[in-house]
Amino acid sequence: MILRRVVQIGVLLLFFGTLHWGWSLFGLPMLSGNLSASEVLGQVTLADPFATLQILLTGHALQVEILLGAALVLGVFLILGGRVWCSWVCPVNMVTDFAAVLHRKTWRKNLFGIPRHLRYTVLALALLLSILIGLPAFEWVSPIGAMHREIIFGLGLGWTALVGLFLFDWLVVKHGWCGHLCPLGAFYALVGRHTAQVRVKFDQATCTGCGDCQAICPEPQVLNLKRLVQDGQVLSGDCTNCARCIPICPEKSLTFGWRLSKRGPGSFPAHPKLIMKEDNP
Repeated sequence: MILRRVVQIGVLLLFFGTLHWGWSLFGLPMLSGNLSASEVLGQVTLADPFATLQILLTGHALQVEILLGAALVLGVFLILGGRVWCSWVCPVNMVTDFAAVLHRKTWRKNLFGIPRHLRYTVLALALLLSILIGLPAFEWVSPIGAMHREIIFGLGLGWTALVGLFLFDWLVVKHGWCGHLCPLGAFYALVGRHTAQVRVKFDQATCTGCGDCQAICPEPQVLNLKRLVQDGQVLSGDCTNCARCIPICPEKSLTFGWRLSKRGPGSFPAHPKLIMKEDNP
């Protein structure tokens, strides 16, 4: 948690310091622009692949530097695991994590259910609308962009959307935005599903099936213990690699590691407690 907050706040601080305090390295601006398109040291262009895809679908042409920057970012998350963005970089994660803590300590119930796969429908709609209206649809309403603008540029109105999102996650549906609706999270889940090399690995021999990891996980369905026994690791693209499950495990059965070759069913006998343990809805 501490490391994730250092990264998230550090990225925002680099943007803020470069714009307002003139931070530079070797006489070059450290990090300018925003989370959709930025420059590192005034030389290396980075671009959000999802935003880039939306713009391309509108029929607008993009500079080669933007396309290369999007390819660079996409390549990094293809290797690390797409939703590493969600838990380690996205500033809205700080808001939704806080809302989840309050939900767990005070409210403890959802007012209604939302299927987690709905975010893939929202993703498809965002891309379709980009084609139909000729504008990058999600970028116009993105709370991620709104939060970045509020912190870096201080425009003011975006805080209303963030307050609404916070209340939604706290009082309506736990992890409602990140876990059920965000199309950017859905995009990165698809990106890293089959290529991500950094995975949460599972030690069957030490696990007692206590369920502590599922209780703390923002995407508890990825810790389906039957699948963990079968694969020896978390392979779901929905996993954010947030690592919250690792220190909470009393038996230290979960660790970060490189992706293993996928095991087939019946590769080794399953612990009976794990077979009986169901994943959370």
